Amino acid sequence: MTYIASKSPTKERPGFSISFRHPCRSDTKGKPGLKVRRGLGTTDAAEADKLVEQMNKLLADESWWNASRYQEALQTFDRRIVDAFFDGLQAAVASPVGLRDSVIPMPSREDGYARVLFVGTTGAGKTSLLRHLIGSNPDRDRFPSTSTAKTTVSDIEVIPADGTFKAAVTFFSEHAIRANVEDCVLAAATAVWDDMPDDKVADKLLHHADQRFRLSYILGAWSDSKEAVDDDDWDFGDATLQPNSLAADDREAVPPEDALKLQAKLRGYVDLIRTIATDKAKTIKDELLPDPSTAQAEDLQAALEIFQGELSDDDAFRDIVLDIMDEVQLRFERLEVGELTRRGKTSSWPVLWTYECNDRDEFLRQVRWFSSNYAPAFGRLLTPLVDGIRVMGPLYPVFTDRQTKVVYLDGQGLGHTPESSSSVTTHVTERFADVDTILLVDNAEQPIQAAAQAVLRAVAASGNYGKLAIAFTHFDQVKGLNLPSFAAKRSHVLASVSNYLTRLREILNGPIVTAMERTIDSQCFMLGALDEASEKLPPGVRGQLGLMLDQFERSIAPPPLPDAKPSYDPAGLGFAVQRAAESFQKVWAFRLGFAYSFEVGTEHWTRVKALNRRIANEIDVEYDSLRPVADLVGRITEEVSNFLDHPVKWTRTPKDDTEAQDAIAPIRQAVFRELHGLAMERLLREHLSDWRQGLEHKGKGSATRRALDIRGIYEQAAPVPGTVNSAPALNFMKAVRDIVREAIEEQDGEMRSE
Repeated sequence: MTYIASKSPTKERPGFSISFRHPCRSDTKGKPGLKVRRGLGTTDAAEADKLVEQMNKLLADESWWNASRYQEALQTFDRRIVDAFFDGLQAAVASPVGLRDSVIPMPSREDGYARVLFVGTTGAGKTSLLRHLIGSNPDRDRFPSTSTAKTTVSDIEVIPADGTFKAAVTFFSEHAIRANVEDCVLAAATAVWDDMPDDKVADKLLHHADQRFRLSYILGAWSDSKEAVDDDDWDFGDATLQPNSLAADDREAVPPEDALKLQAKLRGYVDLIRTIATDKAKTIKDELLPDPSTAQAEDLQAALEIFQGELSDDDAFRDIVLDIMDEVQLRFERLEVGELTRRGKTSSWPVLWTYECNDRDEFLRQVRWFSSNYAPAFGRLLTPLVDGIRVMGPLYPVFTDRQTKVVYLDGQGLGHTPESSSSVTTHVTERFADVDTILLVDNAEQPIQAAAQAVLRAVAASGNYGKLAIAFTHFDQVKGLNLPSFAAKRSHVLASVSNYLTRLREILNGPIVTAMERTIDSQCFMLGALDEASEKLPPGVRGQLGLMLDQFERSIAPPPLPDAKPSYDPAGLGFAVQRAAESFQKVWAFRLGFAYSFEVGTEHWTRVKALNRRIANEIDVEYDSLRPVADLVGRITEEVSNFLDHPVKWTRTPKDDTEAQDAIAPIRQAVFRELHGLAMERLLREHLSDWRQGLEHKGKGSATRRALDIRGIYEQAAPVPGTVNSAPALNFMKAVRDIVREAIEEQDGEMRSE
């Protein structure tokens, strides 16, 4: 392939940009030739032509295509050309967590700090609870942001401590953001294919399908006067809602003249998408769907996939993506304070923002650019780009004089997946080992639904049930003629916990569930009116919050380990691996459409393809509720947990089941921790080329071929052991057995020789 650069006027500002396909960088489909566009920093056309000529010389000579020649290239070419080419070839920067640690080290137990991980469904009130624990006023501070929809999409880490206020904000990679932008533009083009009006096209552009990435925060919200609705007709008298008039003198609100410019630019994007999508759709429909009314579903699906594939390869499509990426980067230039750190010497993409301030109000105002969902500020916010926020300072509760040493870790809500087989995302479960309390925040009006059940299941099987606490929010809304008192309401809510623990015995052995039942009552807290300021909380809620803080402080002390140590016969472990693999394969056979179940539905081909794309492009290990790594970890953990409940002997007979469970719990935790790495390696890293192959399928039957490929990956990664085993099956069993053996021996237990 010949690589050639060209220049073009820089949009929205004077000067020229250079565009070229990079021979050493892959696009979001994993193919070499990523289209790159960089500003040249000159308004002189002749100078720009010389720079383009230099880039063409560099592109024509493969000997330059190596990161080690960066310094040498600076001696031969203009720095602007060298930086544009070597961006992305330099050594990777530290992980986002490592970057935050470099600015604000995470306190340890040795420092006297307990760590609390917030887990719960979207809208349950995790962030509202966090606000009270850090003394954040819902009207004045608005940090962290709350909403009944998915609001918290990044990790938020709060470290209460005396001194100045400090912040460290890390961002998703340019590759990941560009992939999300491509998804949004493609979804908008698909809306054109489906003959949807402009407002629907704009909605697809501005809101990613998984609801975690929202371009509306960056580009501004879509406005259509024809769809105007009188909001007074929908006034429910909720005094907690902020009136729109507050935005008039708000320094964060986008000025009216800027809002008009944003709206015009957004309409321009919609018009461009409609133009290129209409032309492409007409060509494909004329050829493949001359009479759509008689076309079969498989033909319609094949035509749509061809449309999406050809459109995403079109230069006009990629130019729209690059235009939006330019807009995204412009938002960083609006930051008034703090310091931006960019990726390596050559990249313009930020990886870290740091800020320090003595003024609480000003500090939170600046941090809100990275966490807010405040509608009047749409068009200026950086929220969708943020991977994690760590703040440190005098962020203490105001409902009490106590200044407890607790690190609060909040993150994305779990959603409301109805499937009983759903697993907790690995973004959450990987953190179980690093925290002292796992705080499940759940809605008392509808307690212990699917997502909360998945958390309880994972916490129990992984041996972390001693870390569990449950905060039931919206307790003020638990009402009924049969619930006249606090005690009656509390018993009503806790009955849901007991009911699920009874059902959990069908999955896990009784001793674990019994251990949870003994302690669960004292680890549940009833909370209400959390949308109010802390000063307005009723005494009962303040009392429950105080008891919760007591729980957090106690959790820092590690539980005493019994001197009774278990011994196991490995023979039963093979059956545990067999049952785990069967369960994993069975659920995914339902999802991929190779078998059918009332409990687990077949996933739409577009969602399966989205999962395929995320993994193939190394953007994420899951898509929405499709979580193969979490599923495999969960199923193996549960079966191994049952195996661990049956030692063949003990060094000393435990006094009771509680002591036995206390002795086995650290083994379960170690197994659970190591299984994450095993699942990632076997499902993803060893089969990355196979995942990428799945994206190549096009035309009629492509969805089925892709599903077959994915099933093939799963069968190689987690084969079901039998009487006669293949090499992959033997390796799989050995890998699990080694993890279990090491975990047992770490706790001075014994795994007998086979």
